[in-house]
Amino acid sequence: MPQASPTPTTTRERLGFVRVAAVSAELVLGDVAKNVTILAREARTLAQRGCRLAVFPELCLTGYSCADLFHTNALLAAAVKGLADLVEATQDLPCVLVVGLPLRVQDRLYNVAAVLAKGRLLGLVPKTYLPNSAEFYERRWFSPAHTLNLSTLRLNDQDVAIGTDLVFEVLDVPGFVLGVEICEDLWTVIPPSSHLALAGAMLLANPSASTEVLGKAPYRRHLVAQQAARCLAAYIYSGAGAGESTTDVVYSGHGLVAENGNLLGETERFSFETRSVVADVDLQLLAHERLKSTSFRDEAGSIGFRRVAFSIGAALGGDDRLQRPLSAHPFVPSAKADRAAVCEEIFAIQATGLARRLKQARAKTAVLGLSGGLDSTLALLVMLEAIKRAGMPLSSALTITMPGFGTTSRTKGNAEKLAEALNVELRSISITDAVRQHFADIGHSEHQHDTTYENSQARERTQILMDVANKTGGIVIGTGDLSESALGWCTFNGDHMSMYHVNVGVPKTLVRYLIEWCAEGPFAAKAGDVLRDIADTPISPELLPLAADESLQQKTEDTVGPYELHDFFLFHFVRHGSNAEKIRWLAAQAFASRYDEETIAKWLALFFKRFAQNQFKRSSVPDGPKVGSVALSPRGDWRMPSDYAGDLNS
Repeated sequence: MPQASPTPTTTRERLGFVRVAAVSAELVLGDVAKNVTILAREARTLAQRGCRLAVFPELCLTGYSCADLFHTNALLAAAVKGLADLVEATQDLPCVLVVGLPLRVQDRLYNVAAVLAKGRLLGLVPKTYLPNSAEFYERRWFSPAHTLNLSTLRLNDQDVAIGTDLVFEVLDVPGFVLGVEICEDLWTVIPPSSHLALAGAMLLANPSASTEVLGKAPYRRHLVAQQAARCLAAYIYSGAGAGESTTDVVYSGHGLVAENGNLLGETERFSFETRSVVADVDLQLLAHERLKSTSFRDEAGSIGFRRVAFSIGAALGGDDRLQRPLSAHPFVPSAKADRAAVCEEIFAIQATGLARRLKQARAKTAVLGLSGGLDSTLALLVMLEAIKRAGMPLSSALTITMPGFGTTSRTKGNAEKLAEALNVELRSISITDAVRQHFADIGHSEHQHDTTYENSQARERTQILMDVANKTGGIVIGTGDLSESALGWCTFNGDHMSMYHVNVGVPKTLVRYLIEWCAEGPFAAKAGDVLRDIADTPISPELLPLAADESLQQKTEDTVGPYELHDFFLFHFVRHGSNAEKIRWLAAQAFASRYDEETIAKWLALFFKRFAQNQFKRSSVPDGPKVGSVALSPRGDWRMPSDYAGDLNS
C-alpha cells in the first residue's frame, strides 16, 4: 500500500482542518476546450488559497444541457480529450478535483464524476439514480450505474477504476477520505453517500445540476446539511451555474459546504461569473463524532468498497486564518437565531424538569437562595414558570437572601427589588452570627480569610435552605451552572448541593444571555431595570469582606479567569474532543481582539487543571436538566475517574 509522504503543512491542517471548495464555473455549453481552460484556471486559484478539494458541477466539461448532443461522437470524444488536458494542466496542484463528463463505456453512456490529482486520473464514479420526470429526462441518454459490467476502464492510455464502490484516500492529509455521488443520488431514499460514509468517506462530494424553482434552494440547503449530519461527514455540493439555463429551465449555481448538520458556507446564486464557496472542514471533529456515535459504529460496515490511495504533497498556499464560522461564544445562539424561540425552549426544558420534580416530591414550596447574582436570578425566573406548570400557587415560591461578610448592598438590593417586582416572598436571614459561632466551635480565626472561611459561609447558607425546605414541606432549588460545575467553582456540600439543580445544564455565558432576554422580553414591564443591573453586576461569591468603601474585594473572574474563555474551552473539549493545542489555536482566532495568546494559554491551563481536579464534585452532583449538547452529569454525559492523574493540557 502507498505510504504517506512527510506532512508539514499549515498549522490548520495539522490540527485536522482541510480546505475545500464548491465551484460553479462560468461554462460554455459544448465548448470543452474553453471549459477545460476555465476549470484549470479556477483549480489553480483555489489551490493557491490552500484548497485540497475542489468540486465542480455535474457534466461540467461539456455542460449539463447539451441534450441529444450527448449522442454525438464529436462531443463525447472532446470530453475524453478534455479530461486528459485537465489532468495535465493541473498536475502540479496539490488539490483533488472532482469534475463531470459524459463517458461511453462499451455500448452505453454514463454520467460520471472523474476524480483527479497530481497528474493522475484516480477514478470514475457513474451516477446511480437518473431523474426522468418533469424537466429531467436523463434516461434518454444515460444508463444508471448498476448496468456497468466492468470495474476498470482503459482511458487515455491509463487503466482507471470505475464504479460506485470507490473511496479516495489522500495519505498525506490525515482523515481525507473522499466519496462521490451525483446530483439525484442525494434525493433518494438511501443515498449512495450513506454507504460511502460507512466505508470510511469523511468528505462527500456531489457534482450537481439542479434546476431552480421557488422553494427549492432552502430545501436543497436542508437536504445537504441533513445528509452531512446523518453521515457524520462534510458534504460539498456544487450546482450548475446560470450559464446552463436554457429553454424552460434555470440553473442558479448553488454551491454548499456543510459539516455534520451545520452549513459552513454557500455561493451567491444566479451569477453568470464563476462563483465558489471555500470552507475549512474539521476532520478531527468528524472523526470524534464517529468515535462517539454508537449508532454509526453499530451500522453494518459497508464491505466491498475499493480504496484508491495516493499522496498530493504540501499545500501550495493559504494561511492559517480559519475559513469557517467560529463563535467566541459557542453556547450563545447566533444573531441570526430567533432569540425568543431559543430562550423559550431553554426555559421550557428547565421549567418542565423542575415541575416534574416538584410534582413527584409533592412539594408545598420551592425554596431558593436569592443572592441578586446571575445564577440565582435565572433559577428564580425558571422556578416561577415551573410552579405554574406544576399547578402550584405563586405563594409556594419562597426565596431567602442570606447576607454575610462579603454581601454588597447592590446584590442584596437587587434581590429585594426582584422579589418585590415578581411578587415573591423573600426572607432575609443573616449568616454572620451563625458563622462566627461556627468559627468559635472549630477554633478558626475570623481574620484568616482562607478556604475554611469561605466554605463555612457557603455551607451555612445551604443548611438554612435545607432546613427551611424541611420546615415548609418543600425542596431546595440549586442555582449553580454548567461553567461552575466544569471548574469545580462551588463549595462541596455547600452550594454544590440541592434537591434539584435547575441551572446545571446552562453555561455562564448563556445565563447572562437569558437574563438579558428576560429584561427586554417577558419580564420587561415587571423587572426589566433590575434584571439589566443584575446582568451587569460583577460575578462574585461574595465570601470575602468588603473594602472600606463597601466595594467588592472578590471577583470570580479575577481568580479563575473570564467565563467566556472557559465556556469556549469547555465546548471544544467536551463537545469536539479537541486537544489543548487546537483549543489554544481556535481561541486565539475567536478572541483575537480581546486576549493575547499568553493569556489564553494561562487560563486554558487553569481550566484543564480544575476540570480534572474537581470531577469528584461532579460525580455527586444533584439531578438537573440537560439543556444543550454539552452536559457533565455523571449519570449521562460525562464519566471520568475522580482520581485522574494525567495532564489534560499536554
